[in-house]
Amino acid sequence: MFMYLEVLLSKRVLRELFLCVLLLWTSAVVAAVPSAQPPVGKAHRLDAAPAIDGEVQADPAWHGALAFTNFWQTEPDEGQSATQKTEVFVGFTNDTLYIGVVLHDTNPEGIIVSSSQRDASLDETDSFQVFIDSFMDRQNGFVFGTNPAGIEYDAQVTREGSGGNFGAGSGFNLNWDTTWTVKAKISDIGWSAEMAIPFKSLRYGPEDVQSWGINFQRNIRRNNETAFWAPLSMQHDLYRASEAGTVEGIDVPSQKNLQVMPYVLGLANSGGALNGTKFDHELGVDIKYSITPSLTLDATYNTDFAQVEVDEFQVNLDRFSLFLPEQRPFFLENAGQFAVGSPEEVELFFSRRIGIGDDGEQIPIAGGVRVSGKLGDSTNVGFLQMRSDSVSGTAPRNDYSVARVSQELANRSSVGAIFVNRHGSGGGDNNTAYALDGRWGIGTNLTLSGFAAKTQTSGAGGDGHAFKAGIDHSSELWSSSYSYTEVDEEFNPEVGFTSRRGFRKLSGFSLRRIRPDNLWGLQELRPHISYRGFWDFDGFYETGFVHVDNHWEWKGGTEIHTGVNFTHEGVKEAFEIVDGVTVQPGSFNHSELAYVAFTNQGAPLSFSVRGLIGGFFGGDRFQAIPSMQFRMGDAFTSEISWSHNSIDLPVPNGKFDVDLARLRLTYSFTPKMSIQALVQYNKRDEVFATNFRFAWIQSANAGLYLVYNEVDDDGLGAPNKPRREFILKYSRIFNLLN
Repeated sequence: MFMYLEVLLSKRVLRELFLCVLLLWTSAVVAAVPSAQPPVGKAHRLDAAPAIDGEVQADPAWHGALAFTNFWQTEPDEGQSATQKTEVFVGFTNDTLYIGVVLHDTNPEGIIVSSSQRDASLDETDSFQVFIDSFMDRQNGFVFGTNPAGIEYDAQVTREGSGGNFGAGSGFNLNWDTTWTVKAKISDIGWSAEMAIPFKSLRYGPEDVQSWGINFQRNIRRNNETAFWAPLSMQHDLYRASEAGTVEGIDVPSQKNLQVMPYVLGLANSGGALNGTKFDHELGVDIKYSITPSLTLDATYNTDFAQVEVDEFQVNLDRFSLFLPEQRPFFLENAGQFAVGSPEEVELFFSRRIGIGDDGEQIPIAGGVRVSGKLGDSTNVGFLQMRSDSVSGTAPRNDYSVARVSQELANRSSVGAIFVNRHGSGGGDNNTAYALDGRWGIGTNLTLSGFAAKTQTSGAGGDGHAFKAGIDHSSELWSSSYSYTEVDEEFNPEVGFTSRRGFRKLSGFSLRRIRPDNLWGLQELRPHISYRGFWDFDGFYETGFVHVDNHWEWKGGTEIHTGVNFTHEGVKEAFEIVDGVTVQPGSFNHSELAYVAFTNQGAPLSFSVRGLIGGFFGGDRFQAIPSMQFRMGDAFTSEISWSHNSIDLPVPNGKFDVDLARLRLTYSFTPKMSIQALVQYNKRDEVFATNFRFAWIQSANAGLYLVYNEVDDDGLGAPNKPRREFILKYSRIFNLLN
């Protein structure tokens, strides 16, 4: 099978394939019937600020405001009216945007609330979200959401959420936090909520009176119902800025914003190589200043990230690099503007290279500045300058510079450039990466995208290139994507990320959505096929992966994925897959069963399992990753999971197991006060890690944090003393111009 693929995917056939697909899809898009015009509403100037208590109907401040109504389903019945009435009111005062929402429900007892923790998922709970495109560029924006417990959920969206989910450099950045307040209340009419979003927490253009792109989403969890104010097709979500509605008549103030967030930190360390207990303390500060309403200056001194949850353990059963997401607050705002490349595969800028060593060790950051935002309504700019201190035996002092500009064009299109540089102390130690990137929206369903990059490194090697060209198509019935990526052996973005180097990659994906009228209670079927193949520059076929699958989704929330994979691995050099087990060079072709199943994730108790059964580097692998989630009301949530790999390779000591266990517990006293525990165990390496965090948040990510970390890694030859760390950190935001 793979010999046939190698012939089929020769360069000549590849070019012809891309051309045919482009012509067919372009013709289909041009012939497509335009969708209905999105709705338009008007914001209301409030005579007085509402009392933010969740009581919308009883608050006279909302009298006179016109309601945004008429919500339309995408699930379960696409194009039908929402089953429950929703009324949204948009108002403003001189300094704050207010959103009041009344979510009528004929069965208030059936309202589901799954969590009261900040930024908890809004998928498995009754919830309300608003998307705000404050520049009307129809590509980017902010999301604010809540549930009946009144949690604060905020995120930043770039390029309509494209390029992956949830990471700092992805199109949807859930780790972004800002200052705002919300309260919610359940009553006999359903539930209601009020949001107060200071204009200083938003970014917008210079006009005195503005129109913004806007859309609202309501989830009714017991019905698995998702409904929007501006109607969307089933393949799109709230971040589809190009099809959002419009809110008119917003009188915005000129931005005068200077925030100072100092912190003080005390810590105690013991165990490991230390004799006794070592005490230390630190002071630092972050500053945010609005140069214009759309351009922000951030500065940091003696930056610390003690409040950030530790990285989760991962299993690496291959010879390529794993990707760990950015979680540190300073690097998160406008992080999507700096994202160039292919997510988690080839990224020109990866902020974890600053202040984190190759083995995950923390490297002190002396400080830095960032300017990010917009010039005008459509030119995105970003500049970052950071310095990390030297650590004896680990890293020299380094200066990092990143410059980014992108111009947004009509219909989801853009073009941009990025420059990234690392300069080590002492001279003669320099690495530079630069790239051009862009995307071109054709019609409503087709997008072409790509980038071209170069690197230069002082000394021998490191002067290489990389590029990617891709085509994506998404309609109600079909989603497809094809791309070609090339990264040469000398491509070396030292402040970026590459999972591997020296390859040419071809990938393709096609999915069909089917919603049966009446078949076994099914909501949707998603049969699909995907392929990815990697070759080196000598034509050696290094990796091949064919995936054939179908997702069976029931209306009750249960889902099963039934798939089969056909894999190829070409190993040129022997590598140690785990300590003491070496995979020898060779060519390995296998097939494997892929399975995924999970019950209704909105229920108080739910289960999931996924895994693989089949061949693996000339031997066999059985993989099972079961997990269980349990919650009590909206205060307590828990998840326990176990990742088990049983592998039998035809090499000395080739039979081994790899097991990772993870327990996560969260209790929220209020939406702003919580305690979390993350306990992890790596059985093979005998590493046991515990992370406890108590957080009492003032606003955004500022507040009081108590953190306890313990790592017992005797199996790695460490001293027979667990390493323990206790941290007390307090930070507070001061608004000096308000």
